[in-house]
Amino acid sequence: MLRVDLDRQITHLQEEVTLLANVVDKAIYRSVEALKNRDLAESQAVVDGDDYIDQKRYDIEDLCIDLIATQQPMAGDLRAVLAMLHIAVELERMGDYAEGIAKISLLMGDEPPLKPLIDIPRMANKAGEMLRHSVDCLVERDLAMAERVMDDDDEVDDLYDQVYRELLLFMIQDPRSIQRATYLLWAAHDLERIADRATNIAERVMFLVTGQVRKEKRSKY
Repeated sequence: MLRVDLDRQITHLQEEVTLLANVVDKAIYRSVEALKNRDLAESQAVVDGDDYIDQKRYDIEDLCIDLIATQQPMAGDLRAVLAMLHIAVELERMGDYAEGIAKISLLMGDEPPLKPLIDIPRMANKAGEMLRHSVDCLVERDLAMAERVMDDDDEVDDLYDQVYRELLLFMIQDPRSIQRATYLLWAAHDLERIADRATNIAERVMFLVTGQVRKEKRSKY
């Protein structure tokens, strides 16, 4: 009976982590769409919604602590609880980056972006895909998918390099563009960090399945 109860609680914990991931994924998409479309009301809604993400993270932490205290899980069960505790923190930080992009949009006000946004939405799409795949590999305990998530981080880094070089050229050619270029650089950097966090989640899944921690890839930015 105790084994059944432990399995049920771990399944519930995983469901809560998956729910948080879905909310964060939507926040990332909404923040970039609002930035691109200059939708200040939507940007503010993303900022306001970050409180829910924060609270959900704390609720998951409480579930983890309660499960450890009452069930005293061992071996693979303990790894699962610890992995999901770490993943909840990563997801909350992703939510902070989405909020950051929305705040950049609000700072820009009614001013249009320096240039049409092409690569930044591409970064957002790829980072969001990495997030979804990292959660899929958690649910399915899929090591091959976890490896693909980590490999995909290079694509986001390459896109960031491209955005950085292009915006730097704008600033060199016209110093009056520095502020608007800086806003977009901040947004691109937030997306690059979201991809890094998705990589961290994939690494945690590898720890859950194998019991070994792969050395984290550090962002070069």
